[in-house]
Amino acid sequence: MKTRTVYETRLVPHTVGGRTRLVPEEVAIELPAPPRDWDRTILAGVTGIAVLVLAACVVWSTASVGGLLSRVVVAPAAYGAAIVFDLAWIACMAVEWLARYDPDRARLPRKAGHVALVVAMLAVGADGWLAGYPQIGIVGAAVSGLAKGLWTVVLRHQTPPLDARTREFLRQELAEAGAALALIPVQRQVQRAHGLVAAERAALPAAPDAPDADPDQSGHDDDAPDDATEPPDGPPMTVKDAVRTALDSGLNDPERVLAYVRKRADANAKPATVERYIRLAKLAG
Repeated sequence: MKTRTVYETRLVPHTVGGRTRLVPEEVAIELPAPPRDWDRTILAGVTGIAVLVLAACVVWSTASVGGLLSRVVVAPAAYGAAIVFDLAWIACMAVEWLARYDPDRARLPRKAGHVALVVAMLAVGADGWLAGYPQIGIVGAAVSGLAKGLWTVVLRHQTPPLDARTREFLRQELAEAGAALALIPVQRQVQRAHGLVAAERAALPAAPDAPDADPDQSGHDDDAPDDATEPPDGPPMTVKDAVRTALDSGLNDPERVLAYVRKRADANAKPATVERYIRLAKLAG
């Protein structure tokens, strides 16, 4: 029986000068070696072969289609566009693999990959036909088909089979997670909209909700502090903005304006600063 050596660290007693302590010591243990997983080895080898075939296919297709396109454009642009023909169906094949647990989502990239593959094969065949070697064009086009077919077999082998109920369960799980993920940008937009509304309300004076019950304002005194109402609360503001808001709301008494400024803007606002802003606001008004 084949064995393998495993090293473990254990605490062993060690006595020095009559005192015993537990010290770590590395111990070698011989364990039976597991049998070789030939399925895993063969699958790794097949995957490596598929990678080599795909690389050769990309090189061949790019050279062939690049030669076809270089008849009308400069070579760098021609070969840069030629590689797109193979990258398109390779990308579609990768997306199909990512959606392997959802047949409905995998159907679109599968069809798109087949279309891109046919276009790439036609381009390679056209290059051989224009060069006067249609047989070489057909064989060259078959290279892309063989690479695509090999990768389809490899990926299909690694895709676990799922029954209908399990597929539906996974679909609902993904749908629930997707809904939670989609709510994140929506909530950001809602919060941003609420913030804009709050900023707009803070920047503009509030309009009266209803007309005054007493339309006769001939006896109204703007300087009477008892008739003025304190503005509603809102977001924080500067001392200057708080003074302007208080005056616009009918607060003309410097003491009440100072109290409002200390409540909304700066709790340590000085009376002289507030009185200066009151004078400037009245002069500007």
